[in-house]
Amino acid sequence: MRYAIHFTPSPNDPLTQAAAAWLGRDVYSGRAVEPPGMIDLAMPDISYHTALPRRYGFHGTIKAPFRLAEGHSEASLLRDLMRFSGKQEPFVLPQLVVAKLENVFSLVPERPCDVLHFLAASVVQEFDRYRAPIGDAEIERANPERLSAAQLTNLYRWGSPHVMDEFRFQMTLTGSVEPVNYSRIERAVKTVFEPLLARPMPFANLALFIEDEPGAPFRVHSLHPMGRVSARRIA
Repeated sequence: MRYAIHFTPSPNDPLTQAAAAWLGRDVYSGRAVEPPGMIDLAMPDISYHTALPRRYGFHGTIKAPFRLAEGHSEASLLRDLMRFSGKQEPFVLPQLVVAKLENVFSLVPERPCDVLHFLAASVVQEFDRYRAPIGDAEIERANPERLSAAQLTNLYRWGSPHVMDEFRFQMTLTGSVEPVNYSRIERAVKTVFEPLLARPMPFANLALFIEDEPGAPFRVHSLHPMGRVSARRIA
């Protein structure tokens, strides 16, 4: 079983619903969702290009997936995440835009956000005691030969290469896209998501995601609102 601490909009947010249709799965309920009807892509095309983000669910990573360290429990993780979230001030993300990072399409903030970077670093540090040390297989999956010196240091110190100064917030919408398909996938992604991106996006909760068993899809276990000490269990 693995856990992760992420950002994802609330269940009824239009962006959550659009992402569920695009990815084919609701990250809260786990139910399959029909693909959007306004795009010129066949269902097998959508399914193929969204296979990886469908498994991980619609989110922006704050603390990457981890196994619980010996001596720690889910109950204590929940309690500490509830307390931590209640001490954080909600804020509004810079406008999200569709971007291609290497060969993956994602939603990213249009400009840097210092408060987001500070929060992400704080979460990584605060909850690192809950993280079991990574094993050789996890190191290998991170493709260490492709990492910079700073990213490799992060991998061994924090269990993920993309933290601290290497942190980059993105809400992934596709897996790897071949160059020949860039234009049509980009057109489809923009058709689905751009109409929803002009409005402010509040960053008002931290979500605990859970993978029940190796290879299982991640789901939202609980939302932990920022600015007040409470947590809402997702049925």
